[in-house]
Amino acid sequence: MRENRTFEELEVGESAVIERLCRDEDLIVYANASGDHNPLGLPDEDGDGDGAPEALAPAMWVASVISAVVGNILPGPGSQVLAARLRFAERLAAGRTLRVELRVAGKREGGVVLLHARAERDDGAPLAEGEIEALAPARKMRFDDAHVPGLTVQRHLHFRRLLEAAEGLEPLSVAVAAAESPEALEGALAAMRRGLIRPILTGRPERVAGAAQALGEDVSAIELIAAQDEDDAARRAVALVREGRARALMKGHLHTDALLRAALDRERGLRAGRRLSHVFVMDVPGLDRLLAVTDAAVNIAPDLAQKRDILQNAVDLMRALGVETPRAAALSAVETVNPAMASSVEAAALAKMAERGQIRGALVDGPLAMDNAVDLSAARTKGIGGEVAGRADILLAPDLESANMAAKELTFLAHASAAGVVVGAAAPIILTSRADDEMSRLVSCAAAALAARAMGSGGV
Repeated sequence: MRENRTFEELEVGESAVIERLCRDEDLIVYANASGDHNPLGLPDEDGDGDGAPEALAPAMWVASVISAVVGNILPGPGSQVLAARLRFAERLAAGRTLRVELRVAGKREGGVVLLHARAERDDGAPLAEGEIEALAPARKMRFDDAHVPGLTVQRHLHFRRLLEAAEGLEPLSVAVAAAESPEALEGALAAMRRGLIRPILTGRPERVAGAAQALGEDVSAIELIAAQDEDDAARRAVALVREGRARALMKGHLHTDALLRAALDRERGLRAGRRLSHVFVMDVPGLDRLLAVTDAAVNIAPDLAQKRDILQNAVDLMRALGVETPRAAALSAVETVNPAMASSVEAAALAKMAERGQIRGALVDGPLAMDNAVDLSAARTKGIGGEVAGRADILLAPDLESANMAAKELTFLAHASAAGVVVGAAAPIILTSRADDEMSRLVSCAAAALAARAMGSGGV
């Protein structure tokens, strides 16, 4: 709650101080609000060509924090800046703290107050100094900060960390089934350039060549296994994994059913004793953790035993991605068991199965509705305790339809970025969509590489 100082209350010599950590997100918000897209003031951008990002706060960002002291404290709500004469010295980088002090230097007729302003860095270096003329409020008032709408910065930091982790590994050998379209080939080539994978292509040579020509790429140095059609391409890609020449499988320009049919072949496939399932790994802006949604692509209406496999697959993947003990929420429309709602009964059973060791490596709770699975305040409002409610890392949906809807809503309404991997087989299967952007394709490869490493060490 902000309370102002009226013109009559102000006394010469009184002062106000605020300290503000300059974050990457502050620079992004300022760039969007002001239209100042100077790369010197943007995180992860090299603004002066020296090969390193600067992320320096623009001088006017510092001035805006000085203005915040006027508007929030001295004089506070209801005041207006009439003039400002500021001199700027050193620069403030993201990650450093700004300290601003305003002192009342004088008062004039008409409610005008003179303020001396000084801004300095956390090491004492001067950033700005000068004078402010402000119209002080005539009436006493209070203002609640809660009335200011919040902002969420669309920045996928969790995915960047996954890429950094995977880029430290040896490139993963990946069999790309039917690399016969520009979209299918482009994702594999982008991951190869980042050092994430070493692709082996399968498909009809003339179509692979046409896709490469459309992209303006030369793929002559990449091994190509000729195939007659998409089913043959899928079988040959699976064979590369069985032979040990590839450690993961990637969907190219073919139907998902064709790829999974080859992977599930009882004699020549990649079965590993557990049901295959799909996991969307999602980076949701504003969420402080990765979020997994399962199963949105393979199992249409899983029963309890199948849900157990689906959940264990997701747990193993998240552990491979660095989440030591994932919190898994078995979703339903309600948070209490209702015998008329099968999803709530099975969710409760899964929680008990985890308690008895039938699901390993995670904390599992259910049934939980979507709100109290991901939002701590919603869980507390409904009186739901425990380690999972409000903090879920994994959302196990009742069926494919609800999982797919949840993932697509997060992607297209909450601006999440999603990576897709099929797990539970003898090797990860990278399952991307034509609608995926480059980041989604790269992180799908990164997730597969981290999963393959865990499988090689016995962790999955």
